[in-house]
Amino acid sequence: MNNLKSLLLGIMFFMLGQVFTFYQLNGQFIWKWVEKNPLLVSLLGIPISLIFIYATKYTVIAFDHVMWPQRFIGFASGIFIYAWGTYYYFNQAIDVKTAISLGLALVLIGVQVFWK
Repeated sequence: MNNLKSLLLGIMFFMLGQVFTFYQLNGQFIWKWVEKNPLLVSLLGIPISLIFIYATKYTVIAFDHVMWPQRFIGFASGIFIYAWGTYYYFNQAIDVKTAISLGLALVLIGVQVFWK
């Protein structure tokens, strides 16, 4: 791994992008305005894409331009954000199956970050 700063920036951008994506896709179940304006909400795709472009850039730099680690980190960050959002907004508890999936996502990140 090249440097910790790039990794932390990449993870930060992935988490931010996943939060915005959660609201873009699931906001229709939270707020009536989002449900009634899907075309306007879809325009958020442009800045969200830019966030993911930077997330990818920084994590690829952090791993000496190896591509796979950033993919797994992006995937796992989405799992964590989705679990938080469904719990917070929809009162959907973390059951055993989801907890195991979250654990596996954590293992994915750990393998990519710590396996040399």
